[in-house]
Amino acid sequence: MNKNLEINGKTQLVCLLGSPVSHSISPAMHNEAFRLLSLNYAYLAFDVDEEHFERAVDGLITLNAAGWNCTMPLKRLMYERADKLSDAALLSGAVNTIVNRDGVLWGDNTDGYGFMQSMADAGFQAQGTHITLLGSGGAAAAILAQAALDGARSIDVFARSASASTRLIGEEIGRIHGTCACRLSLYDLADTVQLKKSLAESQALINATSVGMAPRTDASLITDPSWLHPELTVGDVIYNPRETLLLKTAREAGCRTFNGMYMLLHQGAKAFQDWTGMEMPVEAVRRKYFSE
Repeated sequence: MNKNLEINGKTQLVCLLGSPVSHSISPAMHNEAFRLLSLNYAYLAFDVDEEHFERAVDGLITLNAAGWNCTMPLKRLMYERADKLSDAALLSGAVNTIVNRDGVLWGDNTDGYGFMQSMADAGFQAQGTHITLLGSGGAAAAILAQAALDGARSIDVFARSASASTRLIGEEIGRIHGTCACRLSLYDLADTVQLKKSLAESQALINATSVGMAPRTDASLITDPSWLHPELTVGDVIYNPRETLLLKTAREAGCRTFNGMYMLLHQGAKAFQDWTGMEMPVEAVRRKYFSE
């Protein structure tokens, strides 16, 4: 699209499907990136619930939309509908990005990539490391899948009830790579003895639960600060508040910390590249929409 974001007969449509979507920053972020690179695309947001999902996807195929994002509650439905899947989508069991290739829908999950790129921004590389992951929901599954694809040596998952999709990730890693390069262990979150042991052996701790999110900002799954050590990088998917109690405790323990604010930026950048084949001007978009 040109610098004035003019729409014409050759403009390609990309969009966001989900409910609710009116709060989403994705249209502003992507349209700014299209403007900066003079790409003839336009990004819109459509409030679509589960009941109307199939009709919406059929309509986008008919209109030859270039692709789209899916947010809650549609990620699992999009996984089932996609014709082909990336490794990240296959492992996580969810799709948040579709590329429409003449009616053949290629599905990707860029959520895990977004979080792991945020970790890289904080100076952490997953290759060969031991990671402790708190949670087993959709965000946790996406992060777990990407961390394994990025070469993590082992990941200990702590959850109140490990979901079936989380358990299947270990099997899928082995199937995709031939042999399971990443050891996956599942533990009950109430097992504080094992949690303390896992943290002592880990180079990273990731909270992929909602514990600590506003308005319950006084909560943390790490109840003893002595379990943390300065060699640990601690990340939280939460960005409201910007510093959760977990991150505050970790910072005071000498850990590198980061929140989930840039996860959206980086997952969007990966989707942008899926659609256009070009890299999003991340720093320009960061300065405009993600300033602290």
